[in-house]
Amino acid sequence: MAVAQPVGPDVNSPICPSRSILEHVTSRWGVLVLAALAERTYRFSELRRAVGGVSEKMLAQTLQTLERDGLVHRDAHPVIPPRVDYSLTPLGQEAAGLVHSLARWTEGRVPEVEAARVAYDVRRAQVP
Repeated sequence: MAVAQPVGPDVNSPICPSRSILEHVTSRWGVLVLAALAERTYRFSELRRAVGGVSEKMLAQTLQTLERDGLVHRDAHPVIPPRVDYSLTPLGQEAAGLVHSLARWTEGRVPEVEAARVAYDVRRAQVP
């Protein structure tokens, strides 16, 4: 009788913990936060301005999630008024490099994607 060999993480498995990590890293705000922090350390308000359109609540949740996953470092300084700096951990730098490349790729491919969308919509409109 053959014994099943243990397998490593499999993102296609519904119970694999890699799925939640992938979701955090590739979420709308996760990508943008990681890409911004790849450039430099930010204070919360600076990061909110750098990541246009994110609400204070969503930024706080995203940072907390990425910190829990070991991708973001939160450095709270004991001063008045409070000062908190956010930066990437080595693991976060690795993830940021990957999503930053994807983000830049999407920026460069906007014309092709928009043309494909128009062509798709035209084809769909012609179907009876």
